[in-house]
Amino acid sequence: MQNIQSIADGIFYVGASDRRLAKFENLFPIPRGVSYNSYVIVDDKTALMDTADASVGGQFLENVAAALAGRGLDYLVIDHMEPDHAAMVEAVLLRWPGARLVCNAKTVPMLRMYFPGNDAAIASALVVKEGDSLSLGRHTLSFVMAPMVHWPEVMMSFESATGTLFSADAFGTFGALDGAIFADEVAFPTRWLDDARRYYANIVGKYGVQVQGVLKKAAGLPIRTIAPLHGPIWRQDLEWFIGKYDLWSRCEPEEKAVTVLYGSMYGNTASAANALAARIAAQGVKVAVHDLSCVDNSEAVAECWRAAVIVLAAPTYNGGIYLPAGELLDDLKALGLHDRVFALVESGSWAPMSGKLMAAKIGELKNCTVLDQKVTVRGRLTAAQDAELDACARAVAAAL
Repeated sequence: MQNIQSIADGIFYVGASDRRLAKFENLFPIPRGVSYNSYVIVDDKTALMDTADASVGGQFLENVAAALAGRGLDYLVIDHMEPDHAAMVEAVLLRWPGARLVCNAKTVPMLRMYFPGNDAAIASALVVKEGDSLSLGRHTLSFVMAPMVHWPEVMMSFESATGTLFSADAFGTFGALDGAIFADEVAFPTRWLDDARRYYANIVGKYGVQVQGVLKKAAGLPIRTIAPLHGPIWRQDLEWFIGKYDLWSRCEPEEKAVTVLYGSMYGNTASAANALAARIAAQGVKVAVHDLSCVDNSEAVAECWRAAVIVLAAPTYNGGIYLPAGELLDDLKALGLHDRVFALVESGSWAPMSGKLMAAKIGELKNCTVLDQKVTVRGRLTAAQDAELDACARAVAAAL
């Protein structure tokens, strides 16, 4: 049974959701699944905006055929070549052999890598560059290059008649679509924002400078609808979500808040982290606490994008940092987190070293500072350390 919905005059959603996939990119847990969005424009000429992952290939092809309603396909526009969006290119060309590929120059060699048996279609592709346009009749597409958001060949397509920006992976979100496809229909701020932040921080986060460049281009377009390749479509409150992307891409804290992230082997480091969190909260500060052994690393990364101050607590392990905390710091470096304040809690039975080692890793992050008020736990936290905890809590609150 086909599943298509109109998102604007002459533009139809033809994507599909996968609720069986456990991990996106085989890395990031997605308990709510994921959607693979694709769109058809019906006019004097017809155009398909990207394809979908092979896991939903059958449903996707059925949806495209329903949207075309017996007509042929004139153009297949490829904004992004990642396999979760381009896997069905060859299948589309087989079903609609008259379709002409539309892409930019950086896409062409990738097409040859992934679809070596389609030389004729690739050779006859319409290769576009920044500012080029393609008329379909009442609808006209113009092309905005967005390299490294988050692959080098990425572009976005803007349809001027309806003000629809096909934004590729930008403004995407983890989570399957449950019938409703618009952000204003799915309680986005309460049910989807955490997944949107986690998607941005882990998938796009490293490329904040490039995202800022695209946001500057987008500011000059009369956008009325944002149609991403994952998650809900935006037709209301665009400024709110664009504002989130502006904050995230500048790596500016989304909230004047503290996140406490701890790893604990036997509960002693956890006890210290919770005691410190309580004292920080008593300062009138918003605090969230997470056990790094229980939350996925991608969630901890997203928390570091959200909060202004990060409390990192970890025991010494084999003379190093307890693994979940060390892995988080490695990820933060790889993703380019910057401009944060850290407070540290270390523990150990005979030679606590994790604080010194965590501080060294934080020193590799741009414009990140470590508060002097470190808490050291030998064995277990004692009442004699109340003053130490209070001093750290006050320093954390003062850093906001």
